[in-house]
Amino acid sequence: MINEITIHQEREWKQIVLKSLDYDSYHTWQYHNLTKDGNPVLLVYYEGDDFIALPLLKRNIPNSELFDMTSVYGYTGPLSNLKFDALPLQMKENFKRELIIYFKINKIVSVFSRLNPFLAQLPLMGTFQGVHDNGNGVVIDLHQSLEAQRSKYESTLLKQIRKVKKLGFSVQDSKNPEAIKEFADIYTENMKRVGATDYYMFTEEYFKNFLNSMDFHSKLIMVYHEGNAVCGGIVLFTQKIIQSHLSATRTSYLKFSPAKLLTDEISQLGRQLGMRYFNLGGGLGFNKDSLFDFKSSFSDIYYDYKTWRYISDPENYLRLILKANIDPDNAVDFFPLYRYPNNNKNEVEVKVLTNSYS
Repeated sequence: MINEITIHQEREWKQIVLKSLDYDSYHTWQYHNLTKDGNPVLLVYYEGDDFIALPLLKRNIPNSELFDMTSVYGYTGPLSNLKFDALPLQMKENFKRELIIYFKINKIVSVFSRLNPFLAQLPLMGTFQGVHDNGNGVVIDLHQSLEAQRSKYESTLLKQIRKVKKLGFSVQDSKNPEAIKEFADIYTENMKRVGATDYYMFTEEYFKNFLNSMDFHSKLIMVYHEGNAVCGGIVLFTQKIIQSHLSATRTSYLKFSPAKLLTDEISQLGRQLGMRYFNLGGGLGFNKDSLFDFKSSFSDIYYDYKTWRYISDPENYLRLILKANIDPDNAVDFFPLYRYPNNNKNEVEVKVLTNSYS
């Protein structure tokens, strides 16, 4: 059977994560406790001392007694104390069966999970229908020397970074209240400029709580010019992986591209901390757009980004689509399709997780 650990069971959630062979910041109890969307649960299947766990957010489907599930903003997917490619076939089949039963009992119509490209989860998730290709992301390999890394930069990139430094731009690592307030101001301005919805608006208090979490290691890296904060990024450090979580640049300084200096400096910090990879993410919707071009100017190493889009109750899924006056054959890249008219939260799952360096 599936054991459901709720967000109120902090100790149990943390124990599962710490017992997992590999995990990311996005799997932790604190990260889920800070979410603004849905009720976090950790679904755990045991066989003896071994387990498979899947963190999700349970949401009520408006005007119904039905539910669906999604994942937090970030790269999650399943956890286990075993390597996914070493899981016994019978254990994988048993987990699949019990999870489907859980969905049925709890009236779950559909499930969405962003898979983690660094945790090799496909040997397990490939047993389900609904694993979806979402394009490519960009990663910097920090095991190579800094000289080798920079040799792969786009031809003018290093020159631009050096020019910005000569103009007096500098980088600081700080979590003091003033720096957090400055980042919150820049981030809010950035989100308004790009037309982000309320879902992506975070308060200064949220950033304070996030950066002071004990569940994961985070840093706020700021870029200054003549004493003014002009750019910044929150980065997460977990099990040799740096995740570029949130970043923003003041509109008046976009022409200087301080984010290029920021990225280069974070890669150097990662080396000092013994990290293996620096994940820059992908373009908007993981398409090969101008944002992807910016990120790929730092590295020629790409990874495949995948999501799990599972319809657990096809009958009600279709009924909800028709109830929302949506064509079931609509080819829009949106899941679950019946939430498409809302167009205001993280249901545009594949279109928002970009680790933007705007």
